[in-house]
Amino acid sequence: MIRKAFKKKSSGSKLDKFIEKYNLPREYLSINRKSVSRGVLVGLFWGFVPMPMQMLAVMAMTPFLRFNVPVAISMVWLSNPFTMPPMYYMEYLTGNFILGREGLSDIEISMDWFSENWDNIVIPLYTGTAFYSIVVSSLVYFFDQSIVDRFSEKRKVREREKKEKVKKQTIYF
Repeated sequence: MIRKAFKKKSSGSKLDKFIEKYNLPREYLSINRKSVSRGVLVGLFWGFVPMPMQMLAVMAMTPFLRFNVPVAISMVWLSNPFTMPPMYYMEYLTGNFILGREGLSDIEISMDWFSENWDNIVIPLYTGTAFYSIVVSSLVYFFDQSIVDRFSEKRKVREREKKEKVKKQTIYF
């Protein structure tokens, strides 16, 4: 449905002029199964990583993996100021579980406490981050691929059935 809307305006559209003006590869803005799924994968991968400028990391990946950049950037926005604390805490707990550590119990919200316990926070946090970045983004990628395959297969079957129905209804004189 989205593809049909973009195909209607494809000849001489503003998008085509923008791509030609800045000499961008068409894959960066294309809407197909591979491009969108890769965008979801890259965006979620960097969205789980606790770092500033996640969108720049997505942009740095564009020459290596051809994907839909707007989709990837929107996936990075899943980690925003409201979702970051629970996400990073979940990654910290997962990292502690993977490493077999207890974790910190007397947490204080102060710069002194964080500077004293930095080593006890960073290692479990990035261990959990690696788990979620790799495993969850890969699972979502394969789930996305299977759903798109399933819907495209159902559409092909419906179109085939429609053609067969039209052939049966045709009356020959």
